Amino acid sequence: MNTIFKTILVCILAGAGAGIGTGFAGMSAATVISPMLATFLGMPTYEAVGIALASDVLASGMSAYTYGKNKNINIKDSVLMMVFVLGFTIIGSKVSSVVDNGTMSLFSICMTLFLGIQFIVKPNNDATKLQKLIPEPKKNLQIMAAGGIVGVICGLLGAGGGMMMLFVLTIIMGYELKVAVGTSVFIMTFTAFTGAVSHFVIESPQNIFALVLCIIFTFFFAYHSSKMANKLPDGASHRVTGMILLLIAVIIIQTKYLK
Repeated sequence: MNTIFKTILVCILAGAGAGIGTGFAGMSAATVISPMLATFLGMPTYEAVGIALASDVLASGMSAYTYGKNKNINIKDSVLMMVFVLGFTIIGSKVSSVVDNGTMSLFSICMTLFLGIQFIVKPNNDATKLQKLIPEPKKNLQIMAAGGIVGVICGLLGAGGGMMMLFVLTIIMGYELKVAVGTSVFIMTFTAFTGAVSHFVIESPQNIFALVLCIIFTFFFAYHSSKMANKLPDGASHRVTGMILLLIAVIIIQTKYLK
């Protein structure tokens, strides 16, 4: 297959998977783009992660804008959580040097599968009602602890930690799905930007063509997916998100483990 055509095809598919995952479920683009670029284009993993994080910045930013316009972002909680996410990402990065990366990747896939099944089987979250009864000081402690956990996972996985953030916000914190996704992509805009800058300062991207394509297609699919997600009724939104997560988990398993 012609090299240019292959690059375009892989970037379209990677951008579609990452954009839809970001727009609907607040996933990090690195979850999909990195393994696809490394597997099908033979790109070094470090460069693939850098391109994925760069793609994540605009895609998450646009998704955050769309969710915010529909009043589906908790800005106050986002800022507090983001401080702890960024701080504990450094700790996670240090721990990653002694933790098997394959184990952490498997953890991320299992988290994606679990949330996919959870949203399909149980689209209504009972914890949402209970969360409103929690006093503000206790809620802030929960947010800080959640930010710390997500930050460590971000550092370990070398990605935005979108799945862990979605898990914490919906299952533990009791956020309604759309608010959880909106809050997640808002935070990921900044974490992805920090990660992308760090990657490119250390090592400049070699495949500029793939970088530009991934940014464009991820942005395009994230924009349309986030608009669609905000128009869906809550129950339908949960089920569609669940099906997308399951599909993405299958794609990742196929790409990483069944080459």
